[in-house]
Amino acid sequence: MSLFLGIGMGPIQTGIFLSGASKGNFDRIVIAEVDNKLKDAVNACGGNVSINIACDNAVYTETYANVEVYNPLDTNDLQKLIAAAADAGELATALPSVKFFPQIAVWLKQGFAMQPQRRRFIYTAENNNHAAEELEKAVGQDFPATYYLNTVVGKMSGVASADECEKQGLKLLCPGADRGHLVEEFNKILISAVPDIEKRQVENLHVKTDLYPFEEAKLYGHNAIHFLLGILGRQQGCEYMSELRGIPALMKKAETAFLAESGAALCKKWAGFDELFSESGFNAYAQDLLIRMTNPFLKDAIARITRDIPRKLSWDDRVTGAMRIVLAQGYEPLILAGGAALAAEDLYGRDPEKIRNGLAELWPAPWTDEHEKLIKMIVANIK
Repeated sequence: MSLFLGIGMGPIQTGIFLSGASKGNFDRIVIAEVDNKLKDAVNACGGNVSINIACDNAVYTETYANVEVYNPLDTNDLQKLIAAAADAGELATALPSVKFFPQIAVWLKQGFAMQPQRRRFIYTAENNNHAAEELEKAVGQDFPATYYLNTVVGKMSGVASADECEKQGLKLLCPGADRGHLVEEFNKILISAVPDIEKRQVENLHVKTDLYPFEEAKLYGHNAIHFLLGILGRQQGCEYMSELRGIPALMKKAETAFLAESGAALCKKWAGFDELFSESGFNAYAQDLLIRMTNPFLKDAIARITRDIPRKLSWDDRVTGAMRIVLAQGYEPLILAGGAALAAEDLYGRDPEKIRNGLAELWPAPWTDEHEKLIKMIVANIK
């Protein structure tokens, strides 16, 4: 019997892994979810879960059947999840952060120990370049055929409240649920290479021998420009990313940053590694994403894109990290610095000293010439 176990029931889980597992014809699909209301709603309707999928000219719905949801905080449910972890051949974590790994590792380890020789593929989708390693460390015991895989999730998605679903004509996850999921149609998810990975059942996962360059393209290309578009759009008073299509100068600015700053740096650093890191390959990547990021059917709120600014201004994340990689490759992140300035102003106001002190708390010590160059570029863009 084949069993898929998903941990977390957000739109990444449903839009990628639940979708892929359903199409992969697993005998059982089990989801661990701490929200009892959502758990009860799914189980009460017979395990049918629906998601809304935005393509370039419409939104359509897919429904996945026979989904079982259990809450690991419930004693009885926890035993079912431990048994599922023992039987699962493929698992996917899609949690808000890797900081939750120690909690789930306790019961995953118990399940794995029941069948220590079983081959397992565990896909980690926490938008962290080392999520797989973090989960393996949290489990803390070696199971010889259990493989932890990193992922590059270049798929945009979001949660819509029940009220938003009603207004937008979207389908709830299931009858009685208080939300729906809206995900884009794009579904090419990259994963690490491990032994026997060609035997996986989850569909729409694409293996790369070395995932790290693609992770950098996602974080310092896709994510960096997505945030730049969002912060520039917010400055213009826009509510949704789709409104940016009506501001050609803004879109051109983002395109230039994508190609001449992030793209130029990434292509220089990873030249010859993959077609993506060629001038034509990266141009195609950028043009496709600029269209997808502003898809009116995705209803992507700028407030979502520009939330959690301290994390995004941190040393290795999409704002500061993108500037750093551009500088390291000998280019000037002029447009990216403007976006960083808007983000810093949001947190600290326009006083250069307050910005310097605030970023000093976010960035690692000791203060170096690199720190100084970055702060000067950001402060120079404060209006």
